[in-house]
Amino acid sequence: MEPILLNPTVKTLIWGSEQWGISGHPNGDDEILNEEFKGNTLSSLFKTRPDLFGNASLSQFPLLTKIITANTDLSIQVHPDDEYAAKNENGSLGKTECWYIMDAKPGATIVIGHNAKNKEEVKSMIEKGEWDDFIRVIPVHKGDFFFIEPGTVHAIKGGTVILETQQSSDITYRVYDYGRLQDGKPRPLHVKQSIDVITAPFVQEEPPLNSDKAIGDVKQLVSCNLFTVWHGVVDGSLEINQNRPFLLCSVIEGECKLEEKSFSKGEHFILPHGFGKANFTGKAEMIFSSI
Repeated sequence: MEPILLNPTVKTLIWGSEQWGISGHPNGDDEILNEEFKGNTLSSLFKTRPDLFGNASLSQFPLLTKIITANTDLSIQVHPDDEYAAKNENGSLGKTECWYIMDAKPGATIVIGHNAKNKEEVKSMIEKGEWDDFIRVIPVHKGDFFFIEPGTVHAIKGGTVILETQQSSDITYRVYDYGRLQDGKPRPLHVKQSIDVITAPFVQEEPPLNSDKAIGDVKQLVSCNLFTVWHGVVDGSLEINQNRPFLLCSVIEGECKLEEKSFSKGEHFILPHGFGKANFTGKAEMIFSSI
């Protein structure tokens, strides 16, 4: 059994770029590179070969892995949960996500949360444009990890590179975009939807964990009802037990080999159901995720 290899979708944006490294979303459905599955995208393979994904009873491939390179600040934004998105965004999934900081320039910051005491204050501060008082800006460093639940005000800021694991959703509500122009026009804002979904007050909590979801000598970063994410270090070798319906793998530093295949920083692949023991060799950092 071989890893499933993909051709990432790359998007150039006003603030930098996104590489959709593992995606079956209609807005970036990655091509499968294995000769055996030639002509398939990830979404089509998920439908025609459910055995490769543990026969997961899901209507669509559930996760999306991105590398986000922020040259300048992203908008101040928030994402809906499944219930709100299903009702207001044509049945879309909501967007729970998490960030592993691959790199950050000295002095880099991000936005996580807000300072409003309740929903009424959220509405007032947004409508008055009191952004300096509203948003919560914190320092960020390489190796940091953040779990972003729906309803959390957030923004990736310039000078950071992030590995993002998220639900397969492309729903983003922009609260504020600094008044900048794209093609001579302001980008659309989603103020009503943002006020609808922002959780208030914001409470910073530790990412949930689940000791029952071990896959080897790796660190679990988060385990919620939608996904589990791990960080692993290949220092000569690292053995992973692929005991999940499928396992998404991303190399975030260095190079490693799995059997006869070599992978380097920025490359992604999937270990299908039934793969079993995976012995990585080399020197690398990796992020793994699964449902």
